[in-house]
Amino acid sequence: MEHIQSTKNARVKEWKKQLLKKGRDQTGTYIIEGDHLIEEALKTNDIIELMIQEDIEIPESWLLKDDTSITTITSEISKVISATQTAQGLFAVCRKRTLEVDMSTHKRFLLLDGVQDPGNIGTMIRTADAAGIDAVIFGEGTGDLYNPKVIRSAQGSHFHIHTDTGNLHKWIEKLKRSEIPIYGTALENAVPYKEVSSSDSFALIVGNEGSGVSPEILEQTDKNLYIPIYGQSESLNVAIAAGILLYHLRK
Repeated sequence: MEHIQSTKNARVKEWKKQLLKKGRDQTGTYIIEGDHLIEEALKTNDIIELMIQEDIEIPESWLLKDDTSITTITSEISKVISATQTAQGLFAVCRKRTLEVDMSTHKRFLLLDGVQDPGNIGTMIRTADAAGIDAVIFGEGTGDLYNPKVIRSAQGSHFHIHTDTGNLHKWIEKLKRSEIPIYGTALENAVPYKEVSSSDSFALIVGNEGSGVSPEILEQTDKNLYIPIYGQSESLNVAIAAGILLYHLRK
């Protein structure tokens, strides 16, 4: 077990780079923080190494993975590589996931069109996981799955659910070839969501927090849905709206 004391150590600098998208893209790895996320990651083969603050006792279950290296670090290093104001002292470097979406078996999809707020993205991944959605597709302009705030908001659900990225127009073509109904979300030229019956297969598209789903995407859907507002609020948060619709649409 290696021990690192200096914040100027080369490995510490590499860990710190992974807090940024550019660094994650270069290495194909990302950092998670906290015991809950690490416990979820240990159920997969995603973890490359663990970094534990020297004054924190390592859970015995974490030592069972012989191929996972463990490095102890100082509290100063914890602060440097933490993406939160109060470092938890428990970190892991993980491989980015490479699980491919299988159109022959996956039947429930959530597509994100330009959604940017990491808290919303993480919450939707967590909600999709809870609702039994098979895959979340990140369209162009959508934030990074491995943003630390997305990871924290998802609460480990990104380890459970398939994710992919790409042009949503092409994804819609794939979905149509598989005869999966596609629903957009809109305020105009749309029907109340309760007019649509639940089903075993569907794809739901939600859009940018300010501008919604792009008009070009909405033209490709089978039907566009809206959630009635009964009070005085102008709109629903996109993550809340996605949760309502996902649970309504699934059978």
